[in-house]
Amino acid sequence: MSIKRDAATGPCLLGIDNGLTVTKAVVFDASGRALAVARRRLPQQIPQPHHVERDMAGLWQATAEAVAEALTLSGRAGDIAAIAATAHGDGLYLLDAEQQPLGPGILSLDSRAAGIVETWEQEGISDAALRLTGQKPHASAPASLLTWIRRNEPERYAKIAHILACKDWLRFCLTGTIGTDLTEASTSFTEVESQEYHPEVLPLFGLGDLALALPPIARPDQIVGHVSAAAARLTGLKPGVPVVAGIHDVTASALGIGGHGKGRVAIVAGTYSINETVSNMAKTDERWFCRNGLRRGEWNNMSISPASAANYDWFLDRLCGEDRARAEAAGESFHQLITPEIEAAFTRPSGLMFHPYLYGSPHGAGASAGFLGLRGWHDRGDMLRAVIEGIAFNHRIHIDALRQGFAPNQAMLTGGISRNPLFAQIFADVLGMEVTVTETEEAAAWGAALCAGSGIGLFASPTDDPRAPETLGTCYRPDLARQAEMNRRYALHCEISARLEPLWQQIEDLAGAGA
Repeated sequence: MSIKRDAATGPCLLGIDNGLTVTKAVVFDASGRALAVARRRLPQQIPQPHHVERDMAGLWQATAEAVAEALTLSGRAGDIAAIAATAHGDGLYLLDAEQQPLGPGILSLDSRAAGIVETWEQEGISDAALRLTGQKPHASAPASLLTWIRRNEPERYAKIAHILACKDWLRFCLTGTIGTDLTEASTSFTEVESQEYHPEVLPLFGLGDLALALPPIARPDQIVGHVSAAAARLTGLKPGVPVVAGIHDVTASALGIGGHGKGRVAIVAGTYSINETVSNMAKTDERWFCRNGLRRGEWNNMSISPASAANYDWFLDRLCGEDRARAEAAGESFHQLITPEIEAAFTRPSGLMFHPYLYGSPHGAGASAGFLGLRGWHDRGDMLRAVIEGIAFNHRIHIDALRQGFAPNQAMLTGGISRNPLFAQIFADVLGMEVTVTETEEAAAWGAALCAGSGIGLFASPTDDPRAPETLGTCYRPDLARQAEMNRRYALHCEISARLEPLWQQIEDLAGAGA
């Protein structure tokens, strides 16, 4: 799907946003208005359970096609003044000494290294990593994946020359230069206080021989190269256009919705439950990642899990597939059609609950999803109500942790489900705080574009958003009666999780026993 807006004159910025399933290219004017958007779907490869990958050459080809289409739609190819990319964080994209892809890219949904992380937890390595790097490693962290490759694919490991993130690969394809940015560098390998690579980090994970493979670090808005002739031929960009280092997508989304700053928590309800607040001092806790901010002396405190709106999408895909297909064939929005059923479910009492752990959880890789309290008289609306509540409850787990550590008093919410006023109100009631739903189009791409604009001096800094804050969204305030009910349901949600924790691995083992 593509979008075109009437164009004006003046400099334009290109923001590239590469997610887990779609890559997007967005042309913005200097006021932040999206002039054109082009998308390409990105197929995932799952060669075996827990392995989630993508072809790196195919990723660049799809992105180049999206860029070319966005430029054509905008009619402003000659006005692109700077470019920045953002992409899914964590995961792993490797190059060999000839700067060629070394196997497929590994996505942040990959969990092949979960056993390694469990061992590190038992051996105290995770605690040591928390003290040194500001975070405990997780299954899709670069350090965990590199350790898995070292143990299981030694020939591939021996050829590693460059360790990149997804958006760093796109930067290389655009410019031919290798490096990363401050936010991405801290996904595994920087020391939390200095915010730089530290000689003790790689050896902690048994990866000491990879020190030369770590990419140089730049600020997200620092110009690191220019569009090459080869990239220009593929995309329609002019050769020589400046490209900045780019930014981790969690931070890009927060920046794009106006949620990046002290006292604010930025919430992204997408594939992942992403909850982030900024501080001017490093504060570590196992409940959040303390990672680098946009500049030195600033930290992004991110509490996340792969347990958000993907659960809602799964329900619609698997359990409403035929109805959804008919609606879309008729040109109707199935989301709008299904909303009255969910609204009706909120008018009646319900003991139905859902734990949204289809793809992961804050409780470890062994946790799985499930409905509890399901009865024969419950209908599709009741089940979707439970799914939405479960998603909001999972976000609250993370936000409660951040509130204890940093006391943010303002929430900004984005993500596909946030566009539904009913769902936005549920978030406000569950969190017990005012929630502003941003109307920003393509928030992550705009966050990247802000970095590009800052890099060429169009903006004073990446946080110098030219849009008026009061125009960014709609504020939802908690309904006091429903907030009290949600508090009770949330407490039960958490208690059930605690009681199930000893059983989740036994449930997981059933699948192995039947293999």
